Amino acid sequence: MCGIVGYIGTKKASPILINGLLRLEYRGYDSAGIATIEKNDISVMKDKGRVKNLYNLKGIDDLTGTIGIAHTRWATHGKPSKENSHPHIDNSKTFSVVHNGIIENYHELRKFLGDNGYTFYSQTDTEVIPNLIHYYYSKDNNNDELKFLRAVRNACKELKGSFAIEVICKDYPDNMIVVRKDSPLVIGKGENENYISSDIPAILSFTRSFYLLNDLEFVILSRNDAKFYDIDLKPIKKDTKTIEWNASSAEKDGYDDYMLKEIHEQPTAIRETIGSKLSENGKCDFEDLDFTKEYLKSLNKIYIVACGTAMHAGLAGKNAIEKLCKIPTEVDIASEFRYRDPIIDEKTLCIFISQSGETADTIAALKLSKEKGAKTLAISNVIGSSITREADFSIYTHAGPEIAVASTKAYTSQVILITLLAIYFSQVLEINNEEINNLKIEILELPKKIEEALKTSEIVKEFSKRVYQEKDIFFLGRGIDETVAKEGSLKLKEISYIHSESYAAGELKHGPIALIENGITVVGIMTDPKLVEKTISNIQEVVTRGAKTLIITNQNIDINGFDMVIRIPNTSPFISPILSIIPLQLFSYYISKEKGLDVDKPRNLAKSVTVE
Repeated sequence: MCGIVGYIGTKKASPILINGLLRLEYRGYDSAGIATIEKNDISVMKDKGRVKNLYNLKGIDDLTGTIGIAHTRWATHGKPSKENSHPHIDNSKTFSVVHNGIIENYHELRKFLGDNGYTFYSQTDTEVIPNLIHYYYSKDNNNDELKFLRAVRNACKELKGSFAIEVICKDYPDNMIVVRKDSPLVIGKGENENYISSDIPAILSFTRSFYLLNDLEFVILSRNDAKFYDIDLKPIKKDTKTIEWNASSAEKDGYDDYMLKEIHEQPTAIRETIGSKLSENGKCDFEDLDFTKEYLKSLNKIYIVACGTAMHAGLAGKNAIEKLCKIPTEVDIASEFRYRDPIIDEKTLCIFISQSGETADTIAALKLSKEKGAKTLAISNVIGSSITREADFSIYTHAGPEIAVASTKAYTSQVILITLLAIYFSQVLEINNEEINNLKIEILELPKKIEEALKTSEIVKEFSKRVYQEKDIFFLGRGIDETVAKEGSLKLKEISYIHSESYAAGELKHGPIALIENGITVVGIMTDPKLVEKTISNIQEVVTRGAKTLIITNQNIDINGFDMVIRIPNTSPFISPILSIIPLQLFSYYISKEKGLDVDKPRNLAKSVTVE
């Protein structure tokens, strides 16, 4: 969604702000802008379209201010336009604001401010914020050092919804105020300077020391200090946390696109995620979890709740938990979960998966589960993210920064982590059998097998050239392979804009086969030896109707009759989704490249979906 950057220090702010926005482009956006304080006045530069458009704005090179805020917008209220883009200023041009999130009561606030003489120039919900700050600022007769802070705090108390906000004021040219509620915001501490961003990678090249904010914590930033306050404006002590990510992880390192780089980073991501959790002697350890045998045996159900690709990882996790631990497990879409009044109590464990840790729907579902008495466990790639602070327990993938909007290494890291979690649960439950022991061995060998799967790249590329102009593509699988079909179909939709559908292969003849016609492309996944013969029979149904077929398999099958068969290393069905998805990630990537599309920043999509 929207991206936020801020800087206060001794350097010229504008190039730092624009550089930060460029690093946030993967989040998705339709306009961009910056605001700096120039000789006690606020200068706003913004435009519709790409961040690079800012370089063409008249006067952008003349900015010298050392304090500023910046934003990339993903339209919610009001169409993409220069007028609707951020930053916004109040009528008196005293304050400028950038905002990530949604103000749900902006209609009421807009009417209130209009009745008090304020005029609006955009269609956005954000424009009420600087004007509301000014309203409270003008009513405050105490001209002390906290007047700016009081105005921001009073305005925020009126806001309903989610927000991460940066505010600058021409009367306080040496300060910036930031606050967040249900939207991401971090502060990077430098030497006589502070950086602000909605995401760590945008400012990782400047600092490794970060302040992580909780909801409704207000920060007054100066060049060499950060003062924290709660909603009652009482001071808070806050320590920095060191982020160990390699800054080069946010660079392309010679690859044409971030997505291709991240696909090839999966052996490392999986190796790092396995890390110390599974030792060579077969012991699985999650140091931050203290689930007892009695607690796990008392569970009536486990919910796995997530959105999009993370939900597909959850489906793989369901398979592992149910088969290895014999605990009923249900996977739910976060945006639907809390609106269907799920049956949750103290005998329910709710697991929430979010790559960014800031997915609004998933966080809302987590809060509901806690209210109903369930224990909550977050799976995320970002230490200190909102979801990990809300949950009772948190475990982390170690995928490093994922810049491309379409998730690849984060997905496979989630699958392996939740599989390890299932092994850990079985260990606590004292379930020990040959299947689990073999799975542990397979997991330790997985990084090397991913490297082998990546060698299918040229074959996939060849087939992609044959089908990139297709209008419809279908994905089929049974059992665990159906979850991969779902994810493969989603990847293709996301970055190639080809309409695709996934089906359980056995359901084909119950309706979807009506869509199969001569020349259409069907992708089949076959990795479970118990189901491969059934799946072959289903694929034969489309072959006889003239479909082109791409088969992903680790089984010894007769390849006659199929247009392309891609073989991947054999492994346990519990973790086969990690290997079978790799050719499909490459398939989507190469089709998108053949079509000349922007692989890393597909239209209408955002990396971190921070609104419901």
